[in-house]
Amino acid sequence: MEINVKDTVEKTDVNNEISDVFDLCVEDEYDNCRLDKFLTDKFSDMSRSYIQKQIKDGFINVNNKKVKSSFKLQHNDNVHVEICKPKEIEIVPENIPLDIIYEDSDVILINKPKQMVVHPAPGHYSGTIVNALMYHCKDLSGINGELRPGIVHRIDQDTTGVIVVCKNDTAHRFLAEQLKEHSITRTYHAIVCGHLKQSEGTIEGCIGRHPTDRKKMAINVKNGKPAITHYRVLDTLNNKYTYIECKLETGRTHQIRVHMASIGHPILGDSVYGPSKYPFKLTGQTLHAKTLGFIHPTTGKYVEFDAKLPDYFEELLRKLKNNT
Repeated sequence: MEINVKDTVEKTDVNNEISDVFDLCVEDEYDNCRLDKFLTDKFSDMSRSYIQKQIKDGFINVNNKKVKSSFKLQHNDNVHVEICKPKEIEIVPENIPLDIIYEDSDVILINKPKQMVVHPAPGHYSGTIVNALMYHCKDLSGINGELRPGIVHRIDQDTTGVIVVCKNDTAHRFLAEQLKEHSITRTYHAIVCGHLKQSEGTIEGCIGRHPTDRKKMAINVKNGKPAITHYRVLDTLNNKYTYIECKLETGRTHQIRVHMASIGHPILGDSVYGPSKYPFKLTGQTLHAKTLGFIHPTTGKYVEFDAKLPDYFEELLRKLKNNT
């Protein structure tokens, strides 16, 4: 039986911020099933990542014992579930101009500038897109908690381009599911070092946290997750650089940066995965999230949005083309 949280009786518990409580008996068909998979089936309006967080935080247990998301259930096990109310968002709204590409009652798409962080984090508690959105919007989805309201995905601080933010939980879950299924279109433009031998290609390699440098990602490391990047050459720039388009089939942290560096063509300006110094005055990698496409949560139709290349990127392309 599928459970809809909105149809349940609310339980008021201010101290624990619990809104709903369930006790589920595991049916025979779920014998030896993972706990998080069982709950994803039962609660169709809750993402697996949210369920896993609830399990980790101790709001879900089996037979009165705290277990992991991977715990294998047995027939007649009792699964106790407490649904927490989203915490009140405690972010200072800031009147920061936003380059809005599109906006409706469900989503808002923004062309993110360089050096702007998507959401508050240690060292960046102001000046983020979330701070700006809290000033611009009355409502944002609360699924990702008080520091990341509305944020479905993110791009690096020095990567520019289009990101989508959700204004309600229904839209957030709908887009999060598309991200999980890798059905969202995400196309990037980049300038890479060197000339690629092929006009197009595919890079496959698991990406995970670097074994010695925790601030970096690495390819084919232990416990890495599958990652696939498709690329094609858009233009050859003088004798040293190439203008390319990358299409993500998966969305791992630093995926394009790690993959391009792995084949000997790091992104121009990327001192983390490439040379420490470059011949141009750049602030980080020349990487731009150009196109984002998805099924709209309300209309059910495919929509696609394009973010204009930043001025510095356009100027650099002209300079490199003229120096052939």
